[in-house]
Amino acid sequence: MTFRRACSRSSKSTSGAFGFVNRPRGGRTVAVDSPRLPSRSGSNARRETRTALLFALPWIIGFSAFLFYPLAASIYYSFCDYSVLRPPVYIGGDNYRDLLRDELFWTSLRNTGLYAFFAVPATTATAITLALLLNANIRGMAAYRAAFFVPSLVPLVAMAVVWQYMLNGQHGVLNDLLGRVGVRGPDWLGDPNWSKPALVLVAAWSVGHAMVIYLAGLQDVPRQLYEAADLDGATWWERLRSVTLPMLSPVILFNVIMGIIGALQVFTLPYVLSSTGSPARSLYFYTMYLFDNAFVYHKMGYACAMGWIMFVVIVALTFTALKLSERHVHYGGS
Repeated sequence: MTFRRACSRSSKSTSGAFGFVNRPRGGRTVAVDSPRLPSRSGSNARRETRTALLFALPWIIGFSAFLFYPLAASIYYSFCDYSVLRPPVYIGGDNYRDLLRDELFWTSLRNTGLYAFFAVPATTATAITLALLLNANIRGMAAYRAAFFVPSLVPLVAMAVVWQYMLNGQHGVLNDLLGRVGVRGPDWLGDPNWSKPALVLVAAWSVGHAMVIYLAGLQDVPRQLYEAADLDGATWWERLRSVTLPMLSPVILFNVIMGIIGALQVFTLPYVLSSTGSPARSLYFYTMYLFDNAFVYHKMGYACAMGWIMFVVIVALTFTALKLSERHVHYGGS
């Protein structure tokens, strides 16, 4: 009993609550278990939960007022005959049925699809090419990177106004340069056959953000892979095809998905270049028709239905891209 009591006193004096090994008198070593920390009481847990919710309350209010409620309201309004001038009247799926019979709906959807089909590959190829060029280790490269990134910081409205002047069929800068080398330039914004290529050209000019993401991905490729390729006698093209692009494939997937979403929602550039969608409605895109229905014709329910159709299209394309990526995208840990 005396020895045990001494062990207990020695445990309290030397280890406290940390459970260290104690060495009482007599040379023996006794291990003492650490006492369990007291569990947090229910009142303290509830108090901490209330405090956390209080700090999160501004975000919860903002999310509910500016995101969740508008989303829920737009779903309801898409089944209503509604304008801002009168209360909504429930009409079931008439808006969606009318859209399927609307010629302008299909025209705008076709224009948007064609633009996305050409703009996404063009912007992707341009951004990757610039990133490869700017990944070189030469003097003054930071200045070159900044110069190629700056155009993406220009507001879209200002950029569209500048390009509207440059693409003018009679006095535009681009046609003037073509004329100096003996080439007669087209009427970029007045010819239905050239209006979409002109818009793709403008989109490919402002790829700064995608370029920076690709550049970061290139700098994350392990140098050992390039050294191994050099030892195998790989050419520049073989290094690009077998090392660079596979290691860059997750970044390409991300930028392609974001590019598809952005191309399907393009609005500012075509609206500034041609607010009516002319010539021959070749620049009349889906978002422009949605805007006209909502704020020109005051058919808010019809516009909400258009918005949800586009949402379904974007989700379907994103899901398809992710499924295809399982076979073609290489992740470093896989």
